[in-house]
Amino acid sequence: MAVVTPPAIVILGPGALATARRVQARYAGAQIHALQGRVAGDIAFGELGAHLRECYTRGMPIVALCAAGIVIRCLAPLLANKGAEPPVLALAEDGSAVVPLLGGLTGVNVMAREIGAALTVAPAITTSGELRFGTCLLNPPAGYALASLAQGKRFVSDLLAGATTRVDGQAPWLENVDLPLDASARHAIRVSAQAWNGSPDDLVIHPRSIVAAVGAPQEALAESVRHALDARGLAPLALAALVAPTAYTCDASLAQAATALGVPLRFVDSGENTAQATLAALDLAANVERYAPNENGVALACAATPLDPLALGRARGKLTVLGLGPGRADLLAPAARAALDSATDIVGYATYVEMAGPFRADQQRHATDNREELQRARHAFELASEGRRVAVVSSGDPGVFAMAAAVLEALEGSDDARWHAVELAIVPGVSAALATAAQVGAPLGHDFCMLSLSDNLKPWAVIEKRLLHAAQADLVMAFYNPISRARPWQLARALDIVRSVRAPHTRVVLGRDVGRPGETLRATTLGELRTADVDMRTMVIVGSSATRGFARADGSEWIYTPRWYREDA
Repeated sequence: MAVVTPPAIVILGPGALATARRVQARYAGAQIHALQGRVAGDIAFGELGAHLRECYTRGMPIVALCAAGIVIRCLAPLLANKGAEPPVLALAEDGSAVVPLLGGLTGVNVMAREIGAALTVAPAITTSGELRFGTCLLNPPAGYALASLAQGKRFVSDLLAGATTRVDGQAPWLENVDLPLDASARHAIRVSAQAWNGSPDDLVIHPRSIVAAVGAPQEALAESVRHALDARGLAPLALAALVAPTAYTCDASLAQAATALGVPLRFVDSGENTAQATLAALDLAANVERYAPNENGVALACAATPLDPLALGRARGKLTVLGLGPGRADLLAPAARAALDSATDIVGYATYVEMAGPFRADQQRHATDNREELQRARHAFELASEGRRVAVVSSGDPGVFAMAAAVLEALEGSDDARWHAVELAIVPGVSAALATAAQVGAPLGHDFCMLSLSDNLKPWAVIEKRLLHAAQADLVMAFYNPISRARPWQLARALDIVRSVRAPHTRVVLGRDVGRPGETLRATTLGELRTADVDMRTMVIVGSSATRGFARADGSEWIYTPRWYREDA
């Protein structure tokens, strides 16, 4: 079975980096997780054991370029459910040895062979059944499901002890393996949508070949589908998808039922909201067996081979607006990373789209100019309304002078029902003001405001008014878009307004490209600040009357605003 989730490639020092890059090239979307302070990668971590356990708990495949014993000791507290573990491999730093450790039922040996081929080294596979027969019988390919892991283990043990088997049903992946086949054998590998009858001599593998169709939402829908399957002697694990009319795209109970059944939820345009009409709207082959709706209004269709859910109607589209943070991979929120990993399409300003990588080969990128926010939002809704999973990317936080407001504005201004049926989510990120503040201490430790000095979308007179009121209110101020070639005079005017209220010794922090390569930080005062110190990529934080600084051990300063407030401060 091919690995779908890109692996975490974990390294501890520069000696492993070249091998890690070769493995990374084999898996689209894979990232190199590097020990902080030792070597630079895509994601930095501080402690190996904690990081490996976090990746394992999240279900990420792990390729650790270190001794196998280290990996085993780190993960030992988590080893409980063999069927649920992700693939885990140990790889020699120089690429001379590939050792699959965990995940025999989730494709670790497949990964070991893939990495071995990329590095031209034989993987150290030790799984008895796989060595004897050339395949892992308990790990069928995508589109198939093993009926019982416990029974499967007994079955493989019998074959290893000398028993023979026959294959009943279509199992093309077993045609060129070294199984002890005998057409009259008592043991059988049975590939069927029919439920396992409990025979100890059968290894039952279910093709995901059944569609359950409904005409409308109903209470206890998952249970109704299971009842319909049971009445026909069909296995729930053979279910490929739950299908409903597009009129109910936004109904939460349908999504809950599909989740409970462990299958995708798909929608079709049907002439009427009945199970028969839903089933008829699917483009199914003529030889697919169809079952009339049961008393609960659930109709079934069963094919001889696995069905592709992506070919059955369409999914409810999803549009996720997310913030990439300041640019460092380790400051990207896990929810944002998950949205990027699951997206079919990435939409955004070209610079930010590039920051959001790496991407899989099947992910489409839609990069546009920075000023095309509404057009970008509309394009994202068009993509999502076709059933695609779209990630709209911003730097920092998407709700702070970024794409979340543009997406909502586009949605409010549209009467397209397809747009309003899209599942919309907004995932926060670390804004530039927060990232800069964290580097110098806590200048935003008390009341503060964020102001954009760009007059592209609001009059300059409004900016001046807000600057004056914020300065008079003694708020800490964070200036976004402080200056540009098109408006070089505005920062000087903004500082004049602030200086009319604030004292010259008011603390100021300048952070340029914080969280990105080449970041710079500088602490100064309002009296010393000059417009030449600032460009469009600089975050300017102007303190309140209470903001103060004190020396760090390294000679720089900590800057913070106390949580208390006194008018005479």
